[in-house]
Amino acid sequence: MKHFAVMALIAALPFAAHAEYTGPGAAAAAPAGVVTAVAAAKMADHAAVTLEGQVVNKLGKDSYTFRDASGEIRVEIDHQYLPAENFDAATRVRLSGKVDREISGVEVDVKSVQILR
Repeated sequence: MKHFAVMALIAALPFAAHAEYTGPGAAAAAPAGVVTAVAAAKMADHAAVTLEGQVVNKLGKDSYTFRDASGEIRVEIDHQYLPAENFDAATRVRLSGKVDREISGVEVDVKSVQILR
């Protein structure tokens, strides 16, 4: 019985995650899964994407232009997914959603907007 209890205790222990060096000289890497606007425009329909940059222009009711260092892509952000805090073209944001390929072009259907500090 003791053997079973010890094995159960070991199985319940969380595995330690390995940390990374973040001090001077460390490479600044984008969070896992972040892609550029240009890369997102080339991805398959319904591909999950995360973008980091700025929403620079409102095109219509739910349609906006997103820009990062690579270029621009149209994004659709339903009102329910907008953050509680106001943001403008100078605010860095992280958008998560899915690529939506239509006859009119490619856009990202955004399901999450996070303001980056």
